[in-house]
Amino acid sequence: MAETLVGDITPKDGVEKPEKSRRERTSMAYLTNSLLGQSTGCADAGREIQEAWEEYEAGVTLESIFVHDVDKLELVLQMMEYERRGEGKVDLGEFTRAAEGIQLVEMKGWCREVFREREEFWKGVGIVPMYADFVARFLAGEDEGK
Repeated sequence: MAETLVGDITPKDGVEKPEKSRRERTSMAYLTNSLLGQSTGCADAGREIQEAWEEYEAGVTLESIFVHDVDKLELVLQMMEYERRGEGKVDLGEFTRAAEGIQLVEMKGWCREVFREREEFWKGVGIVPMYADFVARFLAGEDEGK
């Protein structure tokens, strides 16, 4: 939700983590307190949304870990889709590194499936993509100890 006001801040934007967090906290407070909190009958919903967002940000419950993993997997899927659309002329391998943050075994498995499809795609165009070594290590399960 905070991204609706601050945008999707990525590491490439050069915004330090504390500043990104501050912007998102400020945005969430505005959305949940100032907008929803001031609307008739919406104050409870605003508090619930704020609490759910804080749980997500803390990243300690199974649900919040799952949502973080889904976010990373979705980035990998987007990367794959853009590469396919580029017909072998667009290599977005730097986004494979998002898989490093995936924590749940099931989500790592799904990510491996996407990486296998990606390998087949790039073999088909006869190119070794960027970060192929990282993907090979991920597929081999070398990330499991982390």
